[in-house]
Amino acid sequence: MSEQSPSRRWLIKSLVFMPIGAVGAGAAVRGLQAADTSGAPAGTPNAYTPAFFSAIEWRFLNAAVDRLIPHDEHGPGAIELGVLEFLDRHMQTPYAAGDTWYMQGPFLKAAPEFGYQGKLALRDILRVGIKAVDGYVTSQNPGKVFADLDKSQQEGLLKAAEKGELKLEDISSKLFFSNLLGEVRNGYFADPKHGGNKDMGAWKMIGYPGMRADYLDWVEVRDKPYPIGPVDLAGRRG
Repeated sequence: MSEQSPSRRWLIKSLVFMPIGAVGAGAAVRGLQAADTSGAPAGTPNAYTPAFFSAIEWRFLNAAVDRLIPHDEHGPGAIELGVLEFLDRHMQTPYAAGDTWYMQGPFLKAAPEFGYQGKLALRDILRVGIKAVDGYVTSQNPGKVFADLDKSQQEGLLKAAEKGELKLEDISSKLFFSNLLGEVRNGYFADPKHGGNKDMGAWKMIGYPGMRADYLDWVEVRDKPYPIGPVDLAGRRG
């Protein structure tokens, strides 16, 4: 890690204006080092009771998601924008269950261009990964799990996972991290109907117009921020 890490602002902009695959997972955790929470009042997410994740898994996600996109002076964090609700709701969909994937063997190691070749569906990747990380922490710190560590320790483990250097039981740490990060990104920027991006907070931060019917006059404007708030799929104005 370089001492001059990208700011969280750079991280958010990179996620919006570049394909997810083009921004290495490393950018996410590197952005954490520059996060400054001083003088930035955090919001509170809507009350939500998870239906998919267990209480232990929920504790892990609260800690990890907060480290991936923390609240700072530039804008809201993933927790306050409801990304946890998005994750829990998304894990209950046919996509996350692998119902829309080809999941027959053989399961072989393949080059990245061939896509995911494993036997675990998305929700199983997250569930197995959470258990594995907590198990690793307990093996190194008896009586503790990931959520019990301080923030710097949590970030250290996430950095190791993104590089594939964290040796876990039953799953590649890099596979787990990349899928968790992808889901956090999705929840942060998705339409609020899916549970995340509460009150279009992420869209407001980056100046995204949302579902407005006509903003052609602003498509090629680069030197001024979009002056009108976003609109979501339900027609609510931000």
